[in-house]
Amino acid sequence: MKINYYIYVCVALLFASCKNEPYEDIPSQEAGEFQNVLLDFNIPSNFPALTYDLEANPPTETGFELGRRLFYEGRLASDNVVACGFCHIQEFAFTHHTHIISHGVDGALGSRNAQPLHNLAFQNEFTWDGAAIHLDMQPIIPITNEVEMNETFTNVIAKLQAHPEYPRLFREAFENGEINSENILKALSQFMVMMVTSNSKYDKFRRNEGNVTLTENETQGMELFNQKCASCHSGELFTDQSYRNNGLAIDPQYNDIGRARVTGFPADNYKFKVPNLRNIEVTFPYMHDGRFATLDDVLEHYRSGITDFENLDDSLRQADGTLGIPMTDEEKVRIIDFLKTLTDADFIFDQRFSEF
Repeated sequence: MKINYYIYVCVALLFASCKNEPYEDIPSQEAGEFQNVLLDFNIPSNFPALTYDLEANPPTETGFELGRRLFYEGRLASDNVVACGFCHIQEFAFTHHTHIISHGVDGALGSRNAQPLHNLAFQNEFTWDGAAIHLDMQPIIPITNEVEMNETFTNVIAKLQAHPEYPRLFREAFENGEINSENILKALSQFMVMMVTSNSKYDKFRRNEGNVTLTENETQGMELFNQKCASCHSGELFTDQSYRNNGLAIDPQYNDIGRARVTGFPADNYKFKVPNLRNIEVTFPYMHDGRFATLDDVLEHYRSGITDFENLDDSLRQADGTLGIPMTDEEKVRIIDFLKTLTDADFIFDQRFSEF
């Protein structure tokens, strides 16, 4: 059985082979030089419990700042240009705005749409097919993928060691001061863990903050959403984090089999992780391959575009044998009205997560 591609077979070797010698000439934390302050991580009152172990990798001021530098650092790619932030743009909830599929080094094209990056500390697995089972491991996939960043950690470490600032930044962020694969990944996680989006109009309504109320249309949309969509897009994350076949016709150009690439089980063919819907208004195009340009297109797919599969999700089979989710044109509009209440401008324009 395939387990998360080859990544987790190689992780131990990667960490072992990518370590460099500690800085013996300059102590990693000199007395009085600075204080590495822990960052506060406040779980919103309407959110579930954390899944990320903050005790194992607590975000600190210096670790977070190092992670931000690395997130926007082109040296993590073989062309020294395509950083994580190249495909994950903050203004669009860290998606690759307008790109159907992501573009990598030297114009290489992948086969999947870049997922938004937020509320990662509350998720169990990552990527459309769950190939990464821990947030610290997730960046290995884009960094080493030949159609994304196409680099090795050995080369990344060498480039960071030769940089005039990174040796000091790693010494300040980590007790051992090493520029190695483990610390690179931990720094990126410290940055990404803090990406919490929880101040949308919906959130303020849920928490009774500032006398925020939903309009009549938004309220109707929320009720319709709960009836027709919440079986998969459940809870405050708006995803149950499961993998489902949602009836998308097979794209012959890619024939992406989804979750089955990880598990090897035919029953997982064409199943993809249920995406969270926060900031969905700005994360177009939609679906794992970006085939839908608008939210109306998405809802029309669920109403009339379902392709039958043996493992089609049960929620898309009606008792009378029809496929899809019944909804009128007006109901579609109302659901979209509600989905727009999930947009969190505070997060989208939060300077903590910007490049500069």
